[in-house]
Amino acid sequence: MSTTQSDRLRGLLEPLVSAEDLDLEEIEVSRAGRRRVLRIVVDSDEGVELDACAELSRAVSELLDQNDAMGDEEYVLEVTSPGAERPLTELRHYVRATGRLARLHLHDGGELVARILKADDEGIDAEIPGVKGRKPTARRIAFSEIAKARVEIEFNRKDKDIKNDVDNEEEA
Repeated sequence: MSTTQSDRLRGLLEPLVSAEDLDLEEIEVSRAGRRRVLRIVVDSDEGVELDACAELSRAVSELLDQNDAMGDEEYVLEVTSPGAERPLTELRHYVRATGRLARLHLHDGGELVARILKADDEGIDAEIPGVKGRKPTARRIAFSEIAKARVEIEFNRKDKDIKNDVDNEEEA
């Protein structure tokens, strides 16, 4: 997608997405056979539910029907939320990932898997899990040190177990 079309679509769609209390994360136009696919990725601090995507999809469709931002060629519209292993590229992504494990690729060539404890304008406070019975260690990592970061999927998250233990105690 050309930068001009991307900028035009972003300018057109951002107010609509913001009005729904969502963040416009990504706009992508690609080919799928003879048709184009317009994929709009949205997110929020609370996550995005399927109903919100469907509602936004209808509103975006109406808006695009009223102007020529996509031209005359056929296209398929997809409104979605970011995947579970989405890249962390903005401060808000790190804030939303607080409490989660992330794989961090550093500019110096190193790689860490760490739990994000806190994020601010300069970087993150992280807890690096201990290995072979050792205690976890705290580390401050500046954003300038991070080349790439991605949330790691955890099937047995600690904080979920703790919440379940608290809920079970309250029921007893």
